[in-house]
Amino acid sequence: MSLEELYNRQFEVEDDEEDDSDWEPPTLGDQTIFEIPKWFCINCTMSNIGDGSHCNLCGEHRESGILKHGFLASPLCRAEDFSANNSFANDQLQDNSFQVNASKNLTAIGFDERMLLHEEVSMKSHPHPERPDRLRAIAVSLATAGIFPGRCTPILAREINKEELLKIHAIENVEAVECTSHAVSSYFTPDTYANQFSSRAARLAAGLCFDLAAAIYTGKAKNGFALVRPPGHHAGVKQAMGFCLHNNAALAASAAQVSGAKRVVIIDWDVHHGNGTQEIFEKSKSVLYISLHRHEKGKFYPGTGSAYEVGVMGAEGYCVNIPWSRGGVGDNDYIFAFQHIVLPIATEFRPDFTIISAGFDAARGDPLGGCDVTPAGYARMMEMCCELSRGRILVILEGGYNLRSISHSATEVIKILLGERQRESPGEIIPTKFGLQTVMDVLEIQLKYWPSLESKFSELKKEWGTYAFQHEREKVKRRRKRRNAPTWWKWGRKRWLFRVWLRNRTCSRRGLVV
Repeated sequence: MSLEELYNRQFEVEDDEEDDSDWEPPTLGDQTIFEIPKWFCINCTMSNIGDGSHCNLCGEHRESGILKHGFLASPLCRAEDFSANNSFANDQLQDNSFQVNASKNLTAIGFDERMLLHEEVSMKSHPHPERPDRLRAIAVSLATAGIFPGRCTPILAREINKEELLKIHAIENVEAVECTSHAVSSYFTPDTYANQFSSRAARLAAGLCFDLAAAIYTGKAKNGFALVRPPGHHAGVKQAMGFCLHNNAALAASAAQVSGAKRVVIIDWDVHHGNGTQEIFEKSKSVLYISLHRHEKGKFYPGTGSAYEVGVMGAEGYCVNIPWSRGGVGDNDYIFAFQHIVLPIATEFRPDFTIISAGFDAARGDPLGGCDVTPAGYARMMEMCCELSRGRILVILEGGYNLRSISHSATEVIKILLGERQRESPGEIIPTKFGLQTVMDVLEIQLKYWPSLESKFSELKKEWGTYAFQHEREKVKRRRKRRNAPTWWKWGRKRWLFRVWLRNRTCSRRGLVV
């Protein structure tokens, strides 16, 4: 037999003459297949493996009462145990850190249950973070605390019309969102979903923000909170993205201007940069946009919002970005930035109306934000914002995906709108080195546009200069150490490399070219 025949023969399959029609696979006997249990946290949506009763990430009980009693339900107990273990709720309700200021005009709340119909139809690897439970948790928290209904007044919901939308958005955005009403499920981007109810929910959210802004500016309400979804600050002139369909804050600014406001400031404290809002107003001098967000040199979503993005085409300085260089940013850094950048610039701008794009995803425990702002921190920022535009303020819900954090933070912000004030002063605010460095960098960039910052920057540099640039000197030292050749090269097999390195170093110090 030739080599060729041997090679070909090894791929031949001989027919099996035996009848195997009655063949059955072997049984496993008494062996049992175990399925590892997996469940998703009701509070933060993160997946958990095993039979544990509490979330490994946020510590919430898997049968928590967060959707029945809001943040007032203990995170450690089941929903059924709320009445028996209500000491946690009593501690939250009997918070003595606030004092009440009576006011004749009520705070208006914008909310409609039809916005809950906007949800992802088919769940992927885990529940979508932008889910109806976000509104439910805030609504039940306000109801349990007796705030809404009770101390706040509702505003009648209506869908914004096409003419009002086109004041901000291009026809491409309006038609793209409207088209989703004809499909059971659709996606603008891999993370931005829609169902047949999403376009109505987006129009209701935009309509509530539009009408709240008009009501507040004309004096029909003292201030307001728009409890709406889908969020809006990533939606640009044409595109829907980042969970956002229509830009609610931009449409509210448009409503305020229609009502007579000459200057509007939008302060965006969502952990993500509001690239859509910036795009819409980056050429405008009548709207000042200030954003505090996690940036990390463009590595954090959506990648925009550098401190050097200051506005274009004659509107330079009317876009102020405060980009945090890392996660974990907490109360002190945010309040420090408010004291030295946000309030000085906004005060010099002299706004007639103030809009807060209030994302609560910089809150402690948020699964996407990775920062550390507390409800008290949000309350303090809100308190400082009340100094602007004679108190004519509209707060619009943006992001925030930990139900306990978002509901507690939103409640504390609404308390400030109702006239409550924190009794205790926060005292001296000491930022982190990296937070201080960000503030100093932004001040240096914005100096040319806002003269009032000159004295702030000088004082800050004098008081905190050594502290601010200490880590820069440490970086230089580490670089110099890396430039040094290892000592053992002097006597080891690489001694000739040591001599070359030493000669080059000596020549460079003397200014000679090697």
